[in-house]
Amino acid sequence: MFKHILIPTDGSDLSRKAVLYGVQLAKECKSKVTALTLAEPYHVASLDAVLVSVGEDEYEEESRRIAEQALEQVKMAADAAGVPCETIREVHDQPFRAIIDAAHAKGCDLIVMASHGRRGVAALLLGSETVKVLTHSTIPVLVYR
Repeated sequence: MFKHILIPTDGSDLSRKAVLYGVQLAKECKSKVTALTLAEPYHVASLDAVLVSVGEDEYEEESRRIAEQALEQVKMAADAAGVPCETIREVHDQPFRAIIDAAHAKGCDLIVMASHGRRGVAALLLGSETVKVLTHSTIPVLVYR
């Protein structure tokens, strides 16, 4: 059925559940998995006239640490299931676009990702990367809730 599944993850609890589901699906389909985690580019944040920021080196170090933890979760699940797994960390200001681009670049035929379940005003204001992927992807997307 599916030969190559892309699993974007941020390391959250719901993402971990989607990872486990995606890896199990890959095992059943005898397919491989590519895990993707994303970081936004470094930006200096400010409040009024007072500059509030973390240095670029600190940001990069923390971002890399978080990504490594999230990708390690996928790698461990894939290894335990006997599923071939590649991991990718990307820096991109539009996560939905990076997910779709990675799926195309790696030749994935399915994207399995979590829905963070925002509802109401929060969904309207914050938007959802999952909804954006669903809207713009030509590759099938399975949303884990």
